Amino acid sequence: MPKKIIFMGTPLFAVPILKSLYQNGYPISVVYTQPPQKSKRGQKINKSPIQGISETLNIDLRSPTTLRDNQEEYKFLQEMNADLAIVVAYGQIIPKEFLGLTKKGFINIHASLLPIWRGAAPIQRSIMNLDKEIGISIMKIVEELDSGPVCNVYKFKLEDNYNTQEISEKLSMLAAEKILDNVDNIFEDKAKFIEQDHSKATYAKKIEKKEGQIDWRLGASRIIGKINGLFPFPGAFFIFNGERYKILKAKIGNGIGNAGEVISDDLEVACGNNQSVKIFEIQRQGKNPQKINEFMLGSKIKKGSIISNV
Repeated sequence: MPKKIIFMGTPLFAVPILKSLYQNGYPISVVYTQPPQKSKRGQKINKSPIQGISETLNIDLRSPTTLRDNQEEYKFLQEMNADLAIVVAYGQIIPKEFLGLTKKGFINIHASLLPIWRGAAPIQRSIMNLDKEIGISIMKIVEELDSGPVCNVYKFKLEDNYNTQEISEKLSMLAAEKILDNVDNIFEDKAKFIEQDHSKATYAKKIEKKEGQIDWRLGASRIIGKINGLFPFPGAFFIFNGERYKILKAKIGNGIGNAGEVISDDLEVACGNNQSVKIFEIQRQGKNPQKINEFMLGSKIKKGSIISNV
C-alpha cells in the first residue's frame, strides 16, 4: 500500500525541502501552510511561499488559521491515516492530540544544533551570538517546544560575514538533500532517535525590531553579528538627527576613535575595544538601499559626526 506524507511549512526556507520530496517521488498527500496575509494597507493578499509552490505542483493544500481545538482538521487527518508528517517552519504549534495521527509520528527540521537555540529565531540568534557552527537537526515533535528526540544533526562552520538570508539558503538546501535518507530510514524503522540533553538547552526567542538598534560601545564583532543576523529583516540600524539608517552590509575596520564617531569620508564608525565598522551598503529611512559611495554624495553624515548610541 502506498505511503502517505503530510507536509507542514510556510516560508521560503521550506520550499526546497518540499520540492526535493516531490521531485524524488515521495508521496505528499497534503500540504499545510499559514493562511494568506493581507499587506499593510490591505490592498493585496500575500500567499505563503509554500502555498505558491504547492499550487504549482498541484498538491492538495490546507491553510487553517489554527489547529488548536480544530475538530475539522483533526478529523481530516485522522481519516487520512498518514504514515508521516514533516514539519518545516510551519509557524503554528502542533497540538498534542494531533501528534498521534500518523503511524511514524511528526518530525521537524529545525535550523539549529539542538538542544541549543530551540524556538522561533535560531539562525538569527546563532549569527548574533557569533557561534562557530550552525546546522539542522531532524527531530521527533513532542509537546514541549523543540525538545523531542533527535535522529540526525548536520552542521558546517559559520564563517564571518554570512548573513541570515545566506545561511538560511544554505541550511535549506542541506535539509532538502538530507531529508530523503531520513524519511527512508524512518519508513524502514532504521532511524534512531536520541533524547536531547535538556540541561544544555538555550532558546532563540522571536526577534523584536527594537533589538536592531546598534550600540557603538560594543566591539566590532558583536556589531557585525547584529548586522548580519538581522539581515534582511528587521535590520540593524542607528539614529542620526532623528532619522533611522539601516546598515545592510559592513565589515570590521581598523580605525580608532570615540564610540559612535564617524572617522572617515566613507562612513567608517568607531566602536568599542578600539575597533571600527566599515559600512558598505546602507538604507536611509523611507529610501532605497545604496552603496556607500553613492550614499555619501548627498548625506549629512560626514567625518567627525557623532552617531547616537542606544
